[in-house]
Amino acid sequence: MSPRRSYDQYCSASRALDVVGDRWTLLIVRELLAGPRRYTDLHADLPGVSTDVLASRLKDMERDGVTTRRRLPPPGAAYVYELTSRGRQLLPVIQALGAWGEPELGDRRPTDAIRAHWFALPLLRALEGEGLVEVRLEEGQFHLHAGAEDGPVYGDGPAPREPDARLVLDTRTGTALARGELGLAEAVRTGRLTVTGDGALAKELREA
Repeated sequence: MSPRRSYDQYCSASRALDVVGDRWTLLIVRELLAGPRRYTDLHADLPGVSTDVLASRLKDMERDGVTTRRRLPPPGAAYVYELTSRGRQLLPVIQALGAWGEPELGDRRPTDAIRAHWFALPLLRALEGEGLVEVRLEEGQFHLHAGAEDGPVYGDGPAPREPDARLVLDTRTGTALARGELGLAEAVRTGRLTVTGDGALAKELREA
């Protein structure tokens, strides 16, 4: 494990960047907001990161109290990484960066990777209220825990129980939402986003 590098400035922003300012660190946090992930899962959903860099960042994040590592009981018997309570406090930081970066998205480049669950955080920013939401795009399914104060805020695949709302949209609509070009209520009104479900959140979305 490499020694922690520091800006050596007595400033809270500087101290924060000492911990999470390295390349890939905040994107690892983004992935772990989905809950415990195996190393292989993280590597698959962080295209472009080398195995050495990912291993080094995870060790540094564990040392700094951002993540922890534990072994799953049999038959899994694999190690998973997850955010600590301090690590989960980075959600509003990631959300603020995402909102600030909306104008930078522009058109998708041929070299840009994409994963369905990368639309989770923009959707969470747009959603009001609390509840479990299942989302379907061409790239796959994921689910959101809107208003969650602890634990995972999203996850891959279908919702683990009957969701309060189901959303169906295409990638073009998801991109417009992520770029701040389209509001959630407008997407529903114009039929670009379909909402089903009997929960309060579904009803609020349909009536917005």
